[in-house]
Amino acid sequence: MDNKTKLQKYKYLLWLLYVPAYFISFFALEKRNDVAFHFIHSSIDDSIPFCEYFIIPYYLWFAFIFVSVGLFIIFDFEGFKKLAWFLALGMTAFIIICYFWPNALQLRPSTADLAKDNICARIVKYLYKTDTPTNVFPSIHVYNTLCVEIAILKSRLPKKHPLVTVFVVILSTLIIAATVFLKQHSIIDVIGAFGMALLFYLPIYLPGDLKKLKEKKAAKTADDPAVKISEAVASPVEE
Repeated sequence: MDNKTKLQKYKYLLWLLYVPAYFISFFALEKRNDVAFHFIHSSIDDSIPFCEYFIIPYYLWFAFIFVSVGLFIIFDFEGFKKLAWFLALGMTAFIIICYFWPNALQLRPSTADLAKDNICARIVKYLYKTDTPTNVFPSIHVYNTLCVEIAILKSRLPKKHPLVTVFVVILSTLIIAATVFLKQHSIIDVIGAFGMALLFYLPIYLPGDLKKLKEKKAAKTADDPAVKISEAVASPVEE
């Protein structure tokens, strides 16, 4: 690795400094109590039952995000650069949205639902004490899950380890479902996260998708027998 390559790598590792900057901004938002919150609610939320067992995939989110980012840094730095942009753009947009449009939920279950005598219910009660139902749109829990899932699916992993890919898709689905089954988010927050992921997917991954599609089409055209015959007819015959 030459000095220029090392410099570029260290430059992108500075993105890790974004993490504390984001958390400082987020906790500053969480401490605001002098604003009028816009409460988010959908009739679909009322039909989704509370289920404390979803606390397991909900907390697996932390390992999923940080372990995945670490592995990208070590084994696929080009993939990490795109993932870093993907995460940072959405998380910054989230901070801006919540600053100018304070939002909150009133979905959390009654005391009776949390009176169940099992460890998952106790963990949920701890979660509710430490995490306020404010600044929820769009769901960063869902958005970051989608970012990492997409980055993994765009990597070489699906071809090399298809079973790992299946595990990632299943875990991502459970994490996203956990946000609504634990009443941590409205379905509107989830839809907002999907919309934001699509928005930032376009500048980060779409150009590469179009390039691969063009190369694949060109390769397919080159292998077409009709094209080969046409080229043979068009080429001059050597005497």
